[in-house]
Amino acid sequence: MRVGDKIKTERANWDFSGNVADTFIEHVRRSVPYYDDGHDLICYLSDFFCLNDSTCYELGVSTGELIKKLALYNEHKPGTDWVSIDKESNMVVKAKENCKDVKNIELCCDDILLYDYKKSDFIVSYYCIQFIPPRNRQDFFNKIYESLNWGGAFVMFEKVRGSDARFQDMMISLYNDFKKRKGFSPDEILNKTNSLKGVLEPFSDEGNLGLLRRAGFTDIMTVMKYVCFEGFLAIK
Repeated sequence: MRVGDKIKTERANWDFSGNVADTFIEHVRRSVPYYDDGHDLICYLSDFFCLNDSTCYELGVSTGELIKKLALYNEHKPGTDWVSIDKESNMVVKAKENCKDVKNIELCCDDILLYDYKKSDFIVSYYCIQFIPPRNRQDFFNKIYESLNWGGAFVMFEKVRGSDARFQDMMISLYNDFKKRKGFSPDEILNKTNSLKGVLEPFSDEGNLGLLRRAGFTDIMTVMKYVCFEGFLAIK
């Protein structure tokens, strides 16, 4: 099945391996509203949490666009380390090429669920948690909370489900209209939906807030929202 931007996949079997890395940025920019604006907002938020000696993490490097922006935005802060983790080797290879001129970036080909995190001040997940199986999410949120220093922040952007059936129907309709305006054909939209069955599992606002609160976060706010896409800021 073709889902646009020369990407082929199978029913209920979307992943980020193979040739996905070659056209991923073009594809995701057409798929996620305000994709680059979200990157910019995360950079601005980092002003409040990244110190001269901070360790900061990105969960899911993709092709290194966001981690590079963050490192360059904070280059005036000596001693800040930026670590990005992704289990897809093709993505990490692309990211290393993209970030080769930035010295304080470390790119790790590893599983974010199993990675041994150092104490950190800033952790970013940009549309990554939604691909973690629901059975593993609470334990992972607990791990994120424990790895943060007191006062550190977890910034999480996620696709979200509606709070009831009517809102969910509206969100799906509005999002499909968005993708059509971005040039995806009806077949590509349907193929992408079929490929994500059982792979991308969004939670509702309350579902995500519940994960954060059970992990220990109490200071939480929405920092960006467009229909079924939302950015959360949680401070330890």
